[in-house]
Amino acid sequence: MDYSMSNSYSNNNNNSNNNSNGVSSSNANNILQGTTVHAQLPPPVVLTPALLGSLKVSKIFKDNTNIITSLDFDDTGVKCVTSAQDESLHVYDCVTGKLDKTLFSKKYGVHLARFTHRSTNVVYASTKEDDTLRYLSLHDNKYIRYFRGHEKKVTALEMSPLDDQFLAGSEGSIRLWDLRSPNCQGALSVIGRPAIAFDPSGLVFAVAIGSTLRLYDVKVFDQGPFETAIIGLNNQNNQNGYNNTFNNPILSSSSTSSSPIIVTQLEFSSDGKNILVSTAGDAHYIVDAYKPSATKLRLVGHYNSYSFGPRLGRSTFSGAGGRGGAGNGDDDEPFQSGGEACWTPDGKCVVSGSRDGSIYVWDIAKAMSDQALGLFNHNNNNMGVNGAATNTGVNGDLGQSSSNLLSPDGELRPFKALKAHGTPSHIVAFNPKYLMMVSGSTELAFWEPDPNVVGMDALHDFSKGGRH
Repeated sequence: MDYSMSNSYSNNNNNSNNNSNGVSSSNANNILQGTTVHAQLPPPVVLTPALLGSLKVSKIFKDNTNIITSLDFDDTGVKCVTSAQDESLHVYDCVTGKLDKTLFSKKYGVHLARFTHRSTNVVYASTKEDDTLRYLSLHDNKYIRYFRGHEKKVTALEMSPLDDQFLAGSEGSIRLWDLRSPNCQGALSVIGRPAIAFDPSGLVFAVAIGSTLRLYDVKVFDQGPFETAIIGLNNQNNQNGYNNTFNNPILSSSSTSSSPIIVTQLEFSSDGKNILVSTAGDAHYIVDAYKPSATKLRLVGHYNSYSFGPRLGRSTFSGAGGRGGAGNGDDDEPFQSGGEACWTPDGKCVVSGSRDGSIYVWDIAKAMSDQALGLFNHNNNNMGVNGAATNTGVNGDLGQSSSNLLSPDGELRPFKALKAHGTPSHIVAFNPKYLMMVSGSTELAFWEPDPNVVGMDALHDFSKGGRH
């Protein structure tokens, strides 16, 4: 899938046909003849593993005094909004690389800020006073509407890609809302804290609680799920004869030392064929969206925080979020990041934050191709804790060729570790339109490709800005 770039990333001023006024000779002739000329967009860029591996931090914002708990992009990719535990909303311009606006919600708190289909409006969850959802105009900092009905703290919030409907999940319930009405459009009673996601069509949504994944038709979701599956099982016929039931603690009755799956985020790939299941443990999962009983891959190699071993201990961050949101919770709970992993816009790779402050990258498309061909790595002797390679090389390379990262049981290791934050990088998201990535901890980092590696101009405003 081609990945479009903004003019900021591509230098179009060196065309040999340009005249002194920066207009090409052909365009100049058209102007003289009175012909309307439209500016040409830069050519799209294919988002390759090499391009992903060249990503570097180009600017870091230190506008927050506490943990950033969510981030989201508007439909155009120009704006990015964050919420934080310091009860602030920050809006950034992704083209200029500058802070655009700061708002506060001191009375009600703020979490899971999501753009609607207008870049001037967001909806977010309250963390104080009550569990009301608030529809806010960023233009004049005034509330447009309130959505009341949740009886516990909202921990997941997703806008429909199709229309003005959105889903919100809290402990025990999932509610469907419409921005045009304060009334709930429908509700599901659930047991536990759900993670939710719409598919790209907006006609189906997924719900995960514990290790159980369910798929619903939006129009008739009150009739129950049309698919139910257990995450971590692979019931496909494996022509290579390997056992593809992953080493999933919750599925093993003999396992008492490992922690169970805690799903913190669901995200469909851009083609709708696969679902990324992010967890608070040491693995993420790739599930077949058309056959959810088949878990295709188990992503390992990052250092997550839901671990009680002597190496990591107990994290001080806590609470579940939705997509792009680390939750708020009590300090005696393990950290549950709801936004530390995401698909790249082409649906071919996954990036994830980690407790060691790095961003890890997995090549999903290659792994599935290797899996189909029966190309596996049978030697796990060079693996460290949680499946991470122990021989990390220069610039975050994990010291292994990209052809030997997939084991026969479907465990996939990252091909790149990008150094980012000194604190856990628990939120990461790719811009849907522009060639940039954003990650967060207590600070927010903008990423762009290294021009020395990929042969393209950097985003000049970012490079000039540096750290601030």
